[in-house]
Amino acid sequence: MTQPFQILAQSGISSFLGGPIPLMIAFFGIFYILIIRPQQKRQKAIKNQIDALKINDKVVTIGGMHGTVLGIGETTFTLKTEDGTRIEFDKSAIARVDK
Repeated sequence: MTQPFQILAQSGISSFLGGPIPLMIAFFGIFYILIIRPQQKRQKAIKNQIDALKINDKVVTIGGMHGTVLGIGETTFTLKTEDGTRIEFDKSAIARVDK
């Protein structure tokens, strides 16, 4: 071996590059790309829908309740179901908005 490679081999740099730390970094990168980033995009899209919520929008709650928005408060909204029942929900209970 040449002089620079002998120095690297003796210093342990080559074992570091093939060791557990780069493997952990690679796993975190894959985990971020496949799981964390798509979840953040979904949450951002739902938040944008909630912020753009207006009266007469049709919504579905996380519990599966379908209805039409009658009123909007700071943190809650009033939902009217098909049979005329009025129910108040937190805005965080919105699963999707069907305009």
